Amino acid sequence: MGIQLRKRWAGQPLWARWILAVYLTGFLEGACAHLLDLIRGGIHAYASFPQVSIQAFFISLAVLDPLIVVLVTLVRRQGIWLASGVMVLDVSANWISNWQWLHDHPSRLLHPVGLLPITLFGLFVVTSLVPLHHTTATTHRNPQAVLPSP
Repeated sequence: MGIQLRKRWAGQPLWARWILAVYLTGFLEGACAHLLDLIRGGIHAYASFPQVSIQAFFISLAVLDPLIVVLVTLVRRQGIWLASGVMVLDVSANWISNWQWLHDHPSRLLHPVGLLPITLFGLFVVTSLVPLHHTTATTHRNPQAVLPSP
């Protein structure tokens, strides 16, 4: 498994490896944050959000974020697609949930933790979806095509 994994990563262009590494960093951070929230607050960790669907989604991120980490580590296209879908929902849920305080205090958008980094990371993931899909599709079909010759 280790050799195959190294081949999958080595088979990606350098730019794709960097993007995948950013994915791993972002989703690992998200997984830790959501797991810590659940450890501290239990099932009601997100009770401050009035929408039950958003509460349930944030709880589900304790499972979805680690799943994305595993799939991206394995350089699976499903992980790239799941990452994009999760980030669209995550950014949307955060904007919906925080709209009132953002409307009341727009300067809070500039905080280094919170809505701004989530939004920027979400944009990064979504804009990198198509190029990553294409490069991983190529290496999936013919992994020897992009491996350097010995």
